Amino acid sequence: MGKKAKRKIKFQVQFVTKDIKVERELTEYLAALKTPPRTFNRGQIITGKLVGVSKAELLIDVGGRAEGVVVGREMKLEGERIDKEIGEDILVYVIKGENEKGQIELSIRRTGSARKWHDLREAQTSDKSVFVKAVEANTGGLIVDAGGGLRGFVPTSQLDANRIYSATSSSDKTQATQELQAKLAGLIGETIEVKIIEIDREKNRVIFSEKMVTSGADIELRKETLQHAKVGDGLEAEVTGVAPFGLFVNAQGLEGLVHLSEISWDKVTNPADHYKVNDKIKVQIIGIQDDGKRVAYSIKRLQLDPWDDLVKDYKVGQVVEGEVTKIAEYGAFVRIGDGLNGLVHISELSEKLVRDPHDIVQEAKPYKLMIISISREDRHLGLSLKRVKKGGEAPTGAGKLERKSDSVGSVAPEMEALKEILGEESEEESGK
Repeated sequence: MGKKAKRKIKFQVQFVTKDIKVERELTEYLAALKTPPRTFNRGQIITGKLVGVSKAELLIDVGGRAEGVVVGREMKLEGERIDKEIGEDILVYVIKGENEKGQIELSIRRTGSARKWHDLREAQTSDKSVFVKAVEANTGGLIVDAGGGLRGFVPTSQLDANRIYSATSSSDKTQATQELQAKLAGLIGETIEVKIIEIDREKNRVIFSEKMVTSGADIELRKETLQHAKVGDGLEAEVTGVAPFGLFVNAQGLEGLVHLSEISWDKVTNPADHYKVNDKIKVQIIGIQDDGKRVAYSIKRLQLDPWDDLVKDYKVGQVVEGEVTKIAEYGAFVRIGDGLNGLVHISELSEKLVRDPHDIVQEAKPYKLMIISISREDRHLGLSLKRVKKGGEAPTGAGKLERKSDSVGSVAPEMEALKEILGEESEEESGK
C-alpha cells in the first residue's frame, strides 16, 4: 500500500473517532438538560447534602448552579450549632437564590419547626434515639418538648417501668392511681432519651417511647416474636408494670397490656392484689394492632373458668333457694351457693307494679327463686320471684346456657382501652 493510501485511511479513522467523541459529548449535554440545575427563591425550605464544614461556614449541595453557603448566626438553631457530618442531609431555608459571588445563601436558623419534623423523620427511619424534655403530665403519660417549638407525647406504657412503678403497688386502687400521677408529675423538667413510635405532621402528632431505648436488647427478640406471633398464642411473659387498669408485660420481647378484666375469671378491682413487678406469668395474645405497637394479652383465658363448674348442675326453669345480698333500684342481687350470684330484676319481683324492691324483699333473707336465664358472659343467673309464687314457667326459648362468643380470633374489646393507654389519647389530653 502506498503512502498516499495510508494517509487517506489515517484521516478517515481520525474523522470517525472525532465524530464519535462529539456525539458522546452531545448525548451527555442533552441528558444534562433533562435535569437542569435547580433555581431557588427566598423563603423556600429545601434539603441539601453537607459537603464542606469550617468554623466560618457550611457548604451545602442543593442541586443548584452553585453550592449553597451558610454563614454566621445562620449556622445555629436555637442558639446552638447543629451537629452534622459531611455527606449527611440537612434542611435549610433559602435567603437568596444567588448572591454577588454566585452562591446560594442559606440558613439553618430560619428552618424552625420544619427542620425538626425533618430530623425526627430521619431519626425514625434510621432508628436513632432523640432527647426530649418533659413539660407536662396527665393520666396518660408525659407531654414533652422535642425542640423547634414541637411537642410530643410519651404514653405511660412507653416509659421505663422502673421510673413509675415500684416493685409493690398500693392495694388501694385510688391510692395506686395517685401514686402513679405523682411519679409522672415528678418527671417534669427531666430530659429523656426516646425513640419515635409514630409521627404524623398533618395531625401535629409525635408519639415517643423510652422503652424502645432502655429495652434495646429486646428489639431483635421482638422482631422474631412478631414474625410468628398470632392471636390465640400462649407466651411466657414477665410483669414489667402494675397500673390501676391492668398489667404491663413483656412476652418474649413483645410489650403489651393485660387489662384488669383479663387478669382473672373473678372480678378484679386492683391488679396489684394479684401480681407484682418481675412476676413470671403465661399469657395469651388476644389482640395485635399496628405491627405489634399495641398488643392485648389475657391471663384468664389460659385457665379453666370455674364458673362453668358452678352452674353445671343448674338449668333454666329450676327452682333454687338464694339469699339476698344487695338491693338496688332495679332489683335484688342474690347469692346461690359459693361463688354463684344472680339478679332478680324489679320486673320479676311481683306480678304487681314495684316501685321500690325494698317493699318486696329484704337483705340477708332467703327466698325460693326460679332460674330464668344463665349468662356465662355476665357470670350470673337471671332469677324470678314472681314465677315461683304463681307457679309459672321460665321464658320460652331460654332453656340453654347463654354464651357470647369470646373466640380468640376476634378483636378483643380491650383493644379500645389499649388505644388510649398506648397513645391514642385525644388532642386535648396530649396538649396539642
